[in-house]
Amino acid sequence: MNIVNKLTLRHLKQNKKRTLVTIIGTIISVAMITAVATLAISFMDLMQRQTIAQDGEWHVLYYNVNSEQLEALEDDKETDKVVISKDRGYALLEGSKNEYKPYLFVKQYNAAGFEQFPVTLKEGRLPQAANEVVVSEHIKSNGGVEFAIRDTVELEVGKRYLLDSQEMPNSFQQFDPLQVDEGEWKEGLFQLSPETYKIVGVVERPSWEPTWAPGYTIISYLDEAMIGADEKVQASVVLKDVNRNLYDHAKEVAEHNNIEKYSFNNQLLRFYGVTNNNGLQTTLYSLSAIIMTVIVIGSVALIYNAFGISVSERSRHLGMLSSVGATKKQKRNSVFFEGVVIGAISIPIGIIAGIVGIGVTFWYINSIIQGALGIEEKLQVVITPFSILVACLVSMITIFISTYIPARRASKISAIDAIRQTQDIKLTEKAVKTSSVVRKIFGIEAEIGLKNLKRNKRRYRTTVFSLVISIILFLTVSYFTDNLKKVLELSQDGVNYDIQVLLGSDQQETDLMKESILSLENITEYTYLEESDLATWIEEEAISDIFKKNLEHDRSILKDGKYPYGIHIKALNLERLEAYAKEIGVEIEHLQDPENIRAIVVDTVPYEDYEAGKIYETKVLHTEVGEHLELYSQNWETGEYKLLKEIEIGGLTDKLPMGITPGHIGGITMIISEEVLQSIIADVEKVHVNKYLYLNSKDPMKTQEQIEEIQEGDMHVYNVYQARQQEEQLVLLMSVFTYGFITLITIISIANIFNTISTSISLRKREFAMLKSVGMTPKSFNKMINYESIFYGIKSLLYGLPLSFGIMYLIYKATRNTFYFGFLLPWTSIGIVIIAVFMIVGSAMLYSISKVKKENIIEALKQENV
Repeated sequence: MNIVNKLTLRHLKQNKKRTLVTIIGTIISVAMITAVATLAISFMDLMQRQTIAQDGEWHVLYYNVNSEQLEALEDDKETDKVVISKDRGYALLEGSKNEYKPYLFVKQYNAAGFEQFPVTLKEGRLPQAANEVVVSEHIKSNGGVEFAIRDTVELEVGKRYLLDSQEMPNSFQQFDPLQVDEGEWKEGLFQLSPETYKIVGVVERPSWEPTWAPGYTIISYLDEAMIGADEKVQASVVLKDVNRNLYDHAKEVAEHNNIEKYSFNNQLLRFYGVTNNNGLQTTLYSLSAIIMTVIVIGSVALIYNAFGISVSERSRHLGMLSSVGATKKQKRNSVFFEGVVIGAISIPIGIIAGIVGIGVTFWYINSIIQGALGIEEKLQVVITPFSILVACLVSMITIFISTYIPARRASKISAIDAIRQTQDIKLTEKAVKTSSVVRKIFGIEAEIGLKNLKRNKRRYRTTVFSLVISIILFLTVSYFTDNLKKVLELSQDGVNYDIQVLLGSDQQETDLMKESILSLENITEYTYLEESDLATWIEEEAISDIFKKNLEHDRSILKDGKYPYGIHIKALNLERLEAYAKEIGVEIEHLQDPENIRAIVVDTVPYEDYEAGKIYETKVLHTEVGEHLELYSQNWETGEYKLLKEIEIGGLTDKLPMGITPGHIGGITMIISEEVLQSIIADVEKVHVNKYLYLNSKDPMKTQEQIEEIQEGDMHVYNVYQARQQEEQLVLLMSVFTYGFITLITIISIANIFNTISTSISLRKREFAMLKSVGMTPKSFNKMINYESIFYGIKSLLYGLPLSFGIMYLIYKATRNTFYFGFLLPWTSIGIVIIAVFMIVGSAMLYSISKVKKENIIEALKQENV
């Protein structure tokens, strides 16, 4: 070790407080990088396990596979396991108390199926022969029919088809609810064959059984050896290695073995970071790159500030080295050596701290995600050699970047300037020149404060830089999370409720059912509305841009220059309509007049372009408030249209009350009052009005069971909670972690800001003493400090906000690879940031000043800056 490095080590030991602050800052930064890498892998692992627990583990599904094709799939080099399954069909469940669940649904699996799919045994054993079954406990709890182990059941198993159809369409599956209209069945069982099963066990209700499914699941054994040459089954393949090549490989396998149809478990594959949607792949990579860049910049900023302050305070030491013959290279290497020493101590500790910190975070948060979010699996710390290697490399690169600029600056410090400590202070007239307007408007205190910032630019920039990083991180993560929610909203077609209940046509019966349902304990929010469909014709220039493009190829759909549109009438009761109108800024009185009728029109809807693989947010029509639309009813027998009323557009919005979905580009959603609806349809002989109750519940599954227990008359319950549960869990989890991350970064940045300002104030003791010695009063002194705080805040916002907007726009452009919607700034978050910046700087200044206020003027003027 050369003499310069030995002196550097001695200096680090002598200045223990500064060294410790630098080490702690670096440890925190390394821990943060490690935590982010570990968090990303652990988060993906959680979602993989949760998806497998809900839907089973498989990657590629091949449909209608015969025994020869099945053998080829099993022999494929990429195949790990093959799950064979078959939907045997439906049989009537005698004695079912749930009129919308009148069937038993027979599902068959081979031995691998019971391992790869979530089949949880409660009693007995799993089936081992084709004539054995396990039954769902839901049959007893929901259907009121009890089966005992060792019972034998004889069933007539067949397929569900529409009644009275001229040609048999594709049979209905479990995702298709019971086909019933006003209490009358529209479907039946055909192609029946007798089956006798022995019950050998009871299982939990399968998570993959939809809540609206018409059949209770029972599971039988499928023996591969018994599959006939002409018999067709479904083959779910579990691959040895999950990567993006699986899409091309599946296509090759299907073509080579003449398999006509196959699909992928995209729900699971996306948590391996694999997707066959190029736009979505670009979106994911772009968003990841942007967020990781922001994280790395934040880490560099933290370590750079720590080293920057260290080098600034070491300037006299470096100057003395220079005075005794140290070269520029030796001074530069001295700083690099300090970085190596700090890194050697900080990186191992930081990696361990990051892993331990994530472990503690997971331990604390597991109870939240399992309780509030309904996630069964626990977060586990997943550590891979790759993640540790990435954390080490990023940390080393970060430390190198953080020391490079201070090292270059240190090499250029002359011996005289370093010993006199004049390198940070610029006293040229140009450097400290301020506008005369500042003194005229704010006084001499503001001018002195501004001059100090100008002459001490290095520490000023360090503080501003820390604030700018905090602003960028907070706004970027906020916008990223808001975009996730917007993407989820578009992908779910605007569904914003847990349970939909279609009520019967009898008003008295409907009122009784509504009252009974709303008295249930877990319901948190509801909307009751009446719906009816009408029609209108829109002038060509006002129609959707998508329709205008279609007219370039075919104008035959126009009638007298107008384009046909559907009208979806949604009538809310007065209480709900009043709250909704207030939310979007429409006077409720304008919506209640049956003579001069007005409606709120939802003019923006999501539109999916299947060819491009993108989801757009587009205008249904181009119109303005005050315009009128003609409402027509159509006679479906004759095809004739009858003019009913002319309705005025009372408001345009893209916001939807609970229970109302945005519809599609060929239909206009109109929200009106119940009285206005009755006025519109008063002259129509036959009009179909559906009555719906939309519910949000603390426990949607339990609420559905309670509704089905009190069900009377013509009513249909549709639970959408299960279908959208996983996507909402994903966004909520990401929100928890992203906001947790930004909180950590903000706390570190605040600590850095306090440290920087405190050090700066401490080094200005002589300056403050001089100002007081020439007559500056405590009031003027406080004003000067307050103005400095304001200047810090304004400068930080002037840099931070535009940079944040730029990163937000990059995130927006990344999402446009898959989703198209307007770019909107998060004004609430911006307001929070503006207030927080001035509070942080003000607090840091007050804290620092409180430490030097009581200094003796004479002593302060005599002392050296240290």
